[in-house]
Amino acid sequence: MPGKSAEKPKPPRKSGSFLDGLLTKLFGRKDKPQSAQQSIPYREMYRDGVCRVDERLYTKTVAFNDITYQLAQNEEKTQIFENYCDFLNFFDSSISVQLSFLNQRGNMEEFQRSLDIPDRSDNLNPIRREYGDMLKSQRAKGNNGLVKTKYITFGVEADTLKDAKMRLERIEADVINNFKVLGVTSRSLNGHERLEVLHGAFHLGGREKFRFDWRNIAHAGNGTKDYIAPSGFNFSDSRTFRMGDTVGAVSFVQILAPELTDRMLADFLDLDSAVMVNIHIRSIDQAAAIKAVKRKLSDLDKMRIEEQKKAVRSGYDMLRPDRV
Repeated sequence: MPGKSAEKPKPPRKSGSFLDGLLTKLFGRKDKPQSAQQSIPYREMYRDGVCRVDERLYTKTVAFNDITYQLAQNEEKTQIFENYCDFLNFFDSSISVQLSFLNQRGNMEEFQRSLDIPDRSDNLNPIRREYGDMLKSQRAKGNNGLVKTKYITFGVEADTLKDAKMRLERIEADVINNFKVLGVTSRSLNGHERLEVLHGAFHLGGREKFRFDWRNIAHAGNGTKDYIAPSGFNFSDSRTFRMGDTVGAVSFVQILAPELTDRMLADFLDLDSAVMVNIHIRSIDQAAAIKAVKRKLSDLDKMRIEEQKKAVRSGYDMLRPDRV
């Protein structure tokens, strides 16, 4: 039975974030979700991979593979970084973008079976079995059964599904072409594949199989959420939450630094545990960005003046810093 979702304090607001709207719908609305299905914040998932999140927001998802960045030479890294900046600059302020990096525990039985090498009618079967056992051993040691996947989800607002699909398809084609420039293979996810990703996120142990067929929607009268939702959510604790049999926690990282190492994301994803890292990107109109920078500079000047006033009241000589 779906569990009730207890009231949870509102999360920190992130201005302009795609996630901000979803969290507001989930935690800030008056009609609190009464089931696990209602706690999943989307309206409809269509067969072609378009998801209707709310009244006007529609999204699509593209899966992409790794690029050999860490092993590249400095010149090649610079080129990859410049192409990546061009890729991000493609998205204007009307497009919401989310990069998702998922480390999930796979179904170990299926994982082991996928490495089996079928026997043949020759004398090499003992070698095949030995090689298969070696692959299983090395693979398990290498990532502890973790399956690592990467996705980019982009969304636009539109009055109708038809209008949204036309624009999302154009963006999707450009995204895949931009990935080609980066040397990255990518593919668009259909509705079944997106539901499978969500099912994996809600069942992190990897033990429960995803069983879904579009025909069941019509025959059984169920919605897509019935096939991906966990047994229940519990948000009664302020620091952690329970999702089915899994206990998890969410951290919001705000980094204020003059520079960032290119190893930061890799270090997060190298953790030997099930973890999801989401990066939400929203382009800002140039005029709005200039206003935001000026406002931030004004705030910094105000803080500096206030600190100077406090120092003077405390007897600190601003002209002779060595005197108090």
